[in-house]
Amino acid sequence: MSFLRFLLGCFKIITTGGRIYYSSIFFLFVLIAWGALGYFDQLQNGLITTNMRDSVSWGFYIGNFTFLVGVAAAAVMLVIPAYIYNWKPLKEIVIFGEILAIVAVIMCLGFIMVDIGKPLHFWHMLPFVGTINFPASILAWDFFVLFFYFILNIIIVTYLLYKHFYKKEYKKSYILPLVLLSIPAAIAIHTVTAFLFNALPARPFWNSALLAPRFLTTAFCSGPAILILLFQVLRKHTKFEIQDKAIFTIAELMIYSMAIFLFFTISEFFKEFYSDTEHIVYWKYLLFGIEGNRAIVVYSWASIIMGFTAFLLFLIPKTRKNLKTLNIGAVLIYFSVYFEKGIALIIPGFTPDTLGQYIFYVPSHTEIRTAIMIFSSGALLFTIISKVAIAILFEGFSFESLDKKVTQ
Repeated sequence: MSFLRFLLGCFKIITTGGRIYYSSIFFLFVLIAWGALGYFDQLQNGLITTNMRDSVSWGFYIGNFTFLVGVAAAAVMLVIPAYIYNWKPLKEIVIFGEILAIVAVIMCLGFIMVDIGKPLHFWHMLPFVGTINFPASILAWDFFVLFFYFILNIIIVTYLLYKHFYKKEYKKSYILPLVLLSIPAAIAIHTVTAFLFNALPARPFWNSALLAPRFLTTAFCSGPAILILLFQVLRKHTKFEIQDKAIFTIAELMIYSMAIFLFFTISEFFKEFYSDTEHIVYWKYLLFGIEGNRAIVVYSWASIIMGFTAFLLFLIPKTRKNLKTLNIGAVLIYFSVYFEKGIALIIPGFTPDTLGQYIFYVPSHTEIRTAIMIFSSGALLFTIISKVAIAILFEGFSFESLDKKVTQ
């Protein structure tokens, strides 16, 4: 009964708000509807409406899936200093990192569902129901770790909000083990996703032991970059409070990940270009184009330039502790990682294919609209859950407030 009352309170928060809240919800619904019309075309006519073919069987959908797995893992960047080192300025905001992780995992599953064609095929991913081929399939392992991480974050977020709703202190003996468990779980979800790629010996571009560490380092940049921008928006338009010191600490933690990723990337470049084997063709396609096709070169160089510029802005204390330049750096690192995961990772791995054929791929209009549908759905879900968290944590909404008007 008490949990039902908690859910009723959450529903009251969600259905009450101001002009900005309702405008945002309406705008996201419009984007979802527009994207859904594109996805409906795929449902009617099949994956032929995409530009994926037998030679390029992974494309924009899997690129977005890979990127979002990294975003989901980013919660650990807030969890470690907040709970392990008991750093109070971050403790009050770590829940938003966990909400972001929940939403990112849901979007990951959305991209998997649209990538397999018919949505009903998704039941094969379910253990004891479909033909998941566990434990031989790496994809099965990826599904399990994602699902486990998702449940873990759901429990943590629900428990913390439930305790605040009833104005009770949470039990550290209960929550701390779950938080500690979320750290290896966050690392596992992106590591196993990397194994999906580098376990394919016929794809030399991915067959590198550095792929999993590179995945993790970019993950610990893209997710926190979103949170840095988000916290400032929430601070301006809601009663959510966060110290600049906490934002600057997140940025400082990102520097270490950026530096490690830069080192790994330089090492990869050196190995490929100095050895100059036939496998260099993948990197030439990525950086310079081959067979007259330069479709992804602009994205590759944009990712490199934006990432390095962001690294410099975050490295220099003066620009890192200036909100304007910090925000510029956060936007740059976000798009740098997005281009690197969404385009520069997937496409070169299939070009040329295992028979040496050059089949060039770019996302179709259908794929782009479907991706917008999934991202807009994720943004809508994040908006709703965040509104509940802000009302309970920072605006004093509790079991005593059910009969009162909820203000934005």
